[in-house]
Amino acid sequence: MSTPSSSNPRRRSLTMERTVSPAMQRTGQWVFSQDIPTDIVVDVGEASFSLHKFMLVAKSNYVRKLILESKESDLGRIDLSNIPGGAEAFEKAAKFCYGVNFEITVHNVASLRCAAEYLQMTDKSCENNLASRTEDFLCQVALTNLSGAVIVLKSCEDLLPMALDLNIVQRSVDVISAKACNEANFPSRTPPNWWTDELSILDVASFQKVITAMRLRGAKSLTISSAIITYAEKSLRDLVRDHSGNGIKFSDPANSELRIQQRELLESIISLFPSEKAAFPVHFLCSLLRCAIYLKASTICKNELEKRISAILEHVTVDDLLVLSFTYDGESLFDLESVRKVISGFVSREKSVDVFNGGNFREACSASMQRVARTVDSYLGEIATYAALSISKFNAIANLVPKEARRNDDDLYRAIDIYLKSHPNLDEIEREKVCSSMDPLKLSYDARVHASQNKRLPVQMVLHALYYDQLKLRSGANDGGLPEAVATRGQLQADVSLAKENEALKSELMKMKMYISDIQKNKATTSKTSTSAGMPKKTFFSSMSKTLGKFNPFKHGSKDTSHLEDEVDLTKPRRRRFSIS
Repeated sequence: MSTPSSSNPRRRSLTMERTVSPAMQRTGQWVFSQDIPTDIVVDVGEASFSLHKFMLVAKSNYVRKLILESKESDLGRIDLSNIPGGAEAFEKAAKFCYGVNFEITVHNVASLRCAAEYLQMTDKSCENNLASRTEDFLCQVALTNLSGAVIVLKSCEDLLPMALDLNIVQRSVDVISAKACNEANFPSRTPPNWWTDELSILDVASFQKVITAMRLRGAKSLTISSAIITYAEKSLRDLVRDHSGNGIKFSDPANSELRIQQRELLESIISLFPSEKAAFPVHFLCSLLRCAIYLKASTICKNELEKRISAILEHVTVDDLLVLSFTYDGESLFDLESVRKVISGFVSREKSVDVFNGGNFREACSASMQRVARTVDSYLGEIATYAALSISKFNAIANLVPKEARRNDDDLYRAIDIYLKSHPNLDEIEREKVCSSMDPLKLSYDARVHASQNKRLPVQMVLHALYYDQLKLRSGANDGGLPEAVATRGQLQADVSLAKENEALKSELMKMKMYISDIQKNKATTSKTSTSAGMPKKTFFSSMSKTLGKFNPFKHGSKDTSHLEDEVDLTKPRRRRFSIS
């Protein structure tokens, strides 16, 4: 004799439900309200549902076909793991079959619409079926405002390709792009760019569809860039917006799964940039470029960012350049190649513009070029303290700025002094290399006074500063600026050249003296050797006789003097003696 609990089919089915799956427990309240035992189990992934065939067949043509076409006489289990939306969507579709009320929302309408299409729950099976109910909700509620359309598009990301086939994706994109363009031109709430935050929940493929649709509707570059900036800051929060580096593990390998995903996301975002170079603020571009360097993004990606930064480099600040230069923890320097390319690209563009306008770049630089020169010099002063910064890299950046762009070299001198102070082990030649990018004649009076007393500078640089001040004192002139500095530089170069020639002449003269001294020593040695070999010694009389012989007028001619009176030397007038008596 069975117990009451065992004789009650509803209680027996509920007991089995608890032992089979949590999904069956969730559906127990409405499935077992029928006093008929379940006769089919539906598997959806890892979840299983014990249901009644006649309830499913009444509204799902797909389930009806499976049962009718089955080779088993009494089909007791079917697998619907491929249903869009998974177990959650099937559970609501099954509730609909049982007539159980549930709420359709913007979050589940897309999955329910796809599930209804998969299960063929259309009006062909029964009137006002799930497909038509969800379609009405989409048109009348979900796709009537921007926020609802964004949520629907987000839910479609897991429902492909069914959501594409049902045109849910395209309809959502059209609504979002139209509403976003309208909000950009006529804001309906504050802050005016609230709609950009709404788009940030989308994945990059859906976001790309929206941006493309907005472009087709004629959205301005500023509108597009505003959406891209918010999206990048939200999706790459730790890399773009948070400069402190909190939460970033620098020990992660470059090919880790997270890094690969971030790299692909960054490259996709950059591919959406509008063609206008000045569409983005420079600090945002610098943050993205540092992100690209850290993630080891493609060369095309980094080149695009470098070109855009160089196009608006006149607006860059020292902090922006420092963002490019350091790792996220601020402890070590990146490779400064990107900084060099950015500055080089800006200088080349300025020169090209000046030549195109018929000007002479060497005579006068633009205000933007002078502003960039001051920024670069200040930037060098900030990175000069790092031991990893080599002399070649320091000079490479300093020499990128044309000398004509600097009104004076005070900021550059400050950077050089900081570098020499932070690298105390440099020898004289290395210190001269560091100072080679600076013109001591373009220092202000205070800077020259400081340089003349600076023991860290090489001797040549100190002498230049002192010599310049001496010339100023001698001429009695005031600090006359660049033209006078150029003239003084020419005079100084001439004096230095003359001093070098004098040193060379002194050296040659000393060599000649030594050469003559050696000859004299050799001659004296030879004379002594000849005397010791047996040559007769000269006596006083022989020496005197030889001397008097030099005064003999007849030594080289005839003793006949008759011809002397007839020959007169016409070239030399005869000397006459005049006497006064």
